[in-house]
Amino acid sequence: MAPTPAPLTLKPGTAWQDAWRRSLAAAPEAFRDNRVLNLWAGRWHADGRALAATSPLDASPIVGPPRLDGPAAQQAVRAALDQHRAWRHVPLAERRARVGATLDALTGHRELLALLLVWEIGKPWRLATADVDRAIDGVRWYVENIDVMLAGRTPLSGPVSNIASWNYPMSVLVHAMLVQALAGNAVIAKTPTDGGVACLTLASALAVREGIPVTLVSGSGGELSEALVRSPEIGCVSFVGGRDTGARIATAVADLGKPHILEQEGLNTWGIWNFTDWAGLAGVIPKLFDYGKQRCTAYPRFVVQRTLFDQFLAAYLPAVRSVRAGHPLAVDDPQDPLPELDFGPLINAAKAKELSDQVAEAVDRGAVPLHRASLSDGRFLPGQDTSAYLAPVTLLNPPPSSPLFHAEPFGPVDTIVLVDTEAELLAAMNASNGALVATLSTDDPDTYDRLAPQIRAFKVGRGKPRSRGDREELFGGYGASWRGAFVGGDLLVRAVTEGPAGERAPGNFPDYRLIP
Repeated sequence: MAPTPAPLTLKPGTAWQDAWRRSLAAAPEAFRDNRVLNLWAGRWHADGRALAATSPLDASPIVGPPRLDGPAAQQAVRAALDQHRAWRHVPLAERRARVGATLDALTGHRELLALLLVWEIGKPWRLATADVDRAIDGVRWYVENIDVMLAGRTPLSGPVSNIASWNYPMSVLVHAMLVQALAGNAVIAKTPTDGGVACLTLASALAVREGIPVTLVSGSGGELSEALVRSPEIGCVSFVGGRDTGARIATAVADLGKPHILEQEGLNTWGIWNFTDWAGLAGVIPKLFDYGKQRCTAYPRFVVQRTLFDQFLAAYLPAVRSVRAGHPLAVDDPQDPLPELDFGPLINAAKAKELSDQVAEAVDRGAVPLHRASLSDGRFLPGQDTSAYLAPVTLLNPPPSSPLFHAEPFGPVDTIVLVDTEAELLAAMNASNGALVATLSTDDPDTYDRLAPQIRAFKVGRGKPRSRGDREELFGGYGASWRGAFVGGDLLVRAVTEGPAGERAPGNFPDYRLIP
């Protein structure tokens, strides 16, 4: 009889209390015994109503956002404009030095920033450290190349307002903030409601120590939108999030004529047509579950040629069964390294229940469940709360009435649609009126060259997943997945600076679309 394995234990030194104690020591000006502070006018303020929050890891209490009301946010915006008017005249050499010093400080606190991400948004250790590293490495590239990007350009008339989702606080939000500041702008950021406030507070504290003009505030989007979107002081609005909120912001900025960058969700699809490299596909499938598909560039939809479906399943099912999930900080032995997981929890228990209900409803309406993993196969601490966890699910032919048919689930739920013709393939791959990325797997280069331009995604891979990219790689979206200026490389700098009169920025705008 095999011995019963010992229960898992929390890796010593990784408890929330450890992360919080280290944060207090690292930036005592930004943290209090039981809350974080808002940052505006270059100072930390104990204002706003601090909300209770729990970690998605195990539903234990962690720090919540200190929510400001609209008038307080407006005061912060006016103060940011004062900072902007001074910062835009700081010589580029000094801006580069200050941003470089901020990157050095972030590097010195790399592991603490990553640990905060694990507790606040549930990222496994490997992905949390990658989020921090991508922010640091990406901004260093801009520091090294900013001279040529700013040739003939000037900062905006007012600060950049950043409203971003919770899933990439460092590599998307902090990265953008530091590049915007490098380009000569003061920056404002609203902390995501669902998580990341402590990580962003620490990163902002390190930046403001180096003289970077950062404003960091918390609050509901509805209460703060008048200040952060419509205020005349705002020079540009940068948004990452869902289509409903993005559409409201797009209407506001279009009415006001403000520069804007609005990255919105889309149903990213992977097409299979006249294809035989099943071993290669099987090797990619587990990687597509990184962070439980809570990524803007996740692939939750496979569109498969019907005659290849049996071969697709033979490759897909063993691969999806190898996906590893569980508590990101649970180890067999205290001396063990942190586990190599594909994902941990979803952002909260409400999201896990919402997706679980959508799956049940889709099955009731005719979807065929091809794979359902169990949480009993995951790595969890004894007796821990697992309400925010969802095991991978795969459904065949979700009904058109289901949200899983046309929208990004933002969780570990795959859907498969079978098609018989190239026209059906394209229609199914374009189901969400635009996407950020897509992939087409086909053996025939001519078929790829003919079909790929008809897929409404900004980036289309041939047999390989596409990502948001780093450094010089451009990023945007087609259709309803993006509004405003495209970013990445020099386009990010162009989007937050002013160029020659009459310049047309590459992007999706109400009156034109310009592809770089």
